[in-house]
Amino acid sequence: MKLPDNIEGLIRAQNKADSTAFAAYFTNLATVFDVGSSYSGQVEIQQWIQHASEKYQMQLKPVDFNQTGSTAELTVAVSGTFPGSPAVMQYHLELDGAFIRSLRISG
Repeated sequence: MKLPDNIEGLIRAQNKADSTAFAAYFTNLATVFDVGSSYSGQVEIQQWIQHASEKYQMQLKPVDFNQTGSTAELTVAVSGTFPGSPAVMQYHLELDGAFIRSLRISG
């Protein structure tokens, strides 16, 4: 499956637990919605993913990807040290050129 460079980079950054590189794929005003919480801006997103990566040691494997205009949905198999691992999750994305404006994670 061929993924856009920014989505491929996001997955690669997550799998390397590189929270700085992960956050760099988001716009300065981006928002992430995950498990009933939201994180706004690159700094909060970087802190959120760093904490989650340290706690759960998550690895992502893309399963499916669909994009229509600036809206995309990425299905990933997520494994890690969390209850229910591995799990299939949906990443609902709003894109802004090469950057991500919004990410909503659902299971």
